[in-house]
Amino acid sequence: MEILTILIPVSLGLGAAGLGAFIWALRNCQFEDPKGDSQRVLSDRWDDHPRQDPPPSRD
Repeated sequence: MEILTILIPVSLGLGAAGLGAFIWALRNCQFEDPKGDSQRVLSDRWDDHPRQDPPPSRD
């Protein structure tokens, strides 16, 4: 039963840390565009890095 004096505060602290992280994410707009992010992950286009053609071969 003495272990409960350690486990209860630790579990409450971890829950408070998780809630704090969630509130921080909400305030910093981390969940602003979830559909756009999911589409960008699946897209074949690389908008950040333009496609470069390979150098001509020396035949």
